[in-house]
Amino acid sequence: MPWLDRVSGVLQMWYLGQESGNALADVLFGDVCPSGKLPTTFPKRLEDNPAFINFPGENGHVVYGEGLFIGYRYYDHKRIDPLFPFGYGLSYTSFEYRSLSMPDSAKIGETVTITCEVQNLGNRTGKEVVQLYVRDVASSLVRPPKELKGFEKIDLKPGEAKTVEFRLNQRAFAYYDDLIAKWVVEPGDFEILIGSSSRDIHLSGTLKITKVDNI
Repeated sequence: MPWLDRVSGVLQMWYLGQESGNALADVLFGDVCPSGKLPTTFPKRLEDNPAFINFPGENGHVVYGEGLFIGYRYYDHKRIDPLFPFGYGLSYTSFEYRSLSMPDSAKIGETVTITCEVQNLGNRTGKEVVQLYVRDVASSLVRPPKELKGFEKIDLKPGEAKTVEFRLNQRAFAYYDDLIAKWVVEPGDFEILIGSSSRDIHLSGTLKITKVDNI
């Protein structure tokens, strides 16, 4: 998008069907506050795409060489700044994230409850998609720098604040070990990251996962 710095704004509509015209008008004229978030990453260059060296392949075959590192995971791992990150989206209002609440530790297999508060700071009613990512600080196998493990979309009136709750089960901290064909949760530190996109993290904390007694 080499023309990006020459326009006032960009509206991505995807596939809205027969009501797309009405939806577009509602957003452009301010009747509705936009609240969509990108489900993919927009790179600055085609060469930044994780599949660039593998696609279209040779002799009718494509090698999916990206492995775990697709989408935002690749850009995070390679420390490449995207044009628009995964989870990104603008609004006619603004939101404040605060009051992260989470346990310091949990045993393997326990469900972990994490909450935070989000407030609408503007004078327009708006919706925000609160995103929770998990980072395994030290893993026996290679893992992405962070992985999306939950999201909640909340509707807030001007000045209104709501508490958002996430419940993470064992799979939220696990990786798949193909050598033993099992999902594995290793004891250790996990960072909990909450934000409005994969590159806009507002709250963070550390959770220590410990072994079950006598194991």
